[in-house]
Amino acid sequence: MTIVDPFRDEKGWAFRDPEKSKPGSDLKKLDDFESTDPINRFRYLSEAYRATDPNFNDRVTVPVLWDKEVRKIVNNCEDDICPMFNSVFNEFAANKDLNLFPKDLEAEHAQLNDFVYENINNGVYRAGFATRQQPYERACKRLFDALDEMEKRLASSRYLFGERIVEADWRLFCTLIRFDVVYHGHFKCNLRRIIDYPNLQGYLLDLYQQPGIAETVNIDHIKRHYYMTHEEINPTRIVPLGPVLDLNKPHGREKL
Repeated sequence: MTIVDPFRDEKGWAFRDPEKSKPGSDLKKLDDFESTDPINRFRYLSEAYRATDPNFNDRVTVPVLWDKEVRKIVNNCEDDICPMFNSVFNEFAANKDLNLFPKDLEAEHAQLNDFVYENINNGVYRAGFATRQQPYERACKRLFDALDEMEKRLASSRYLFGERIVEADWRLFCTLIRFDVVYHGHFKCNLRRIIDYPNLQGYLLDLYQQPGIAETVNIDHIKRHYYMTHEEINPTRIVPLGPVLDLNKPHGREKL
């Protein structure tokens, strides 16, 4: 797995040492960097798209699943990649019995996933990129209505579907872990913070403390990407120092 630099400029996602784009760095000198892509030595992710389709002229997005045998992108949609990793590669998996898409929950799971994506995952962007007051207010209220609903659901259930963690939990986690550090301030989603929701906050800590998860979270990268990349929202590119988070404190969710 190769992680792109959190700072994305007009040339797009780059394979470079993130130390070179830290706040306060001379961003005009960023072209002088060695590639951190160990497979192809690409400097920009756009090169992978053009290698796959020389006529590609659309938006370059992450994640990307690259096949180094055929030297092409085989998928760039997390909605596809997650189910693929869940089952297709079991021959090579260390945890073959792990199933984030259980068949007995299939319909309800898909329905909840749609709700989380539409109202929460995408809801923060709908509010954050609004350019008029009324659309912003509608999006923000819709987002917090959905968070209120998740707070109620998690009052009597350790995870979204009882005692087992499924893909919907990780879908929600990806927004919750970013919420207080960027969405609350940068995207003006500031009716409440996640820390103000007892159940959502405990749930967030519970998921963060699952084996192998903390090392996938880089709060510094999260803040730098949003505050430095979205120049139309934050033209100064100043990255705030806070907030101070304690993601390792006891959550008490095991009582459920």
